[in-house]
Amino acid sequence: MSADADTTLPDSAGSPVEPSTPVYWPEACKYLTRKDRVMKRLIPQFGDATLRSRGDAFTTLARSIVGQQISVKAAQTVWDRFAQLPRKVAPANVLKLKVDDMRAAGLSARKIEYLVDLALHFDSGAVKAEAWEAMDDEDIITELVDIRGIGRWTAEMFLIFHMMRPNVLPLDDVGLINGISKNYFSGETVSRSEAREVAAAWAPYRSVATWYIWRSLDPLPVEY
Repeated sequence: MSADADTTLPDSAGSPVEPSTPVYWPEACKYLTRKDRVMKRLIPQFGDATLRSRGDAFTTLARSIVGQQISVKAAQTVWDRFAQLPRKVAPANVLKLKVDDMRAAGLSARKIEYLVDLALHFDSGAVKAEAWEAMDDEDIITELVDIRGIGRWTAEMFLIFHMMRPNVLPLDDVGLINGISKNYFSGETVSRSEAREVAAAWAPYRSVATWYIWRSLDPLPVEY
């Protein structure tokens, strides 16, 4: 998994944002502890730590684009510079930015194209974030991957960290596969089908189990 681990991030306007926690978390932990021997061992190790989310939909997706293929530290530096350009990171404001200014903030030409396309999708109403709560996971993923620069992995991270959907299984995530290998197969190489079989016992809380698998590799909780 690759994500921003700063727990004191400001929102797009620069003000501290109080992260939210899923209401289903305590029940999910009880369920997974009963159903899965590895979860029974892992969950108590991390005390009160839970999945937490901050920021709005546009900002979360914009951050994911900025952070692609660079380190967490570098992504934070570029994001901080980029976020200073508009009065607030919002679709209409991003569309008014000058390309030269975005390049000076450290963004590549391709990432600028992706950010502009994302802003256009939100500003034009091509994506209707307010409708996502009533949509199922796959329909949201289908809508998101139509935006340049957003693939299935990014869409699944968005479902887990922003929408806090409880049953997402990101099989393209290297951390998840490595964590399943470590915790269930004594470090042996694991196929996607084997990972899916392990995760069958986690439903309907596969997002929660995935989060604990990530924690088994890196104890520092991640927030978008």
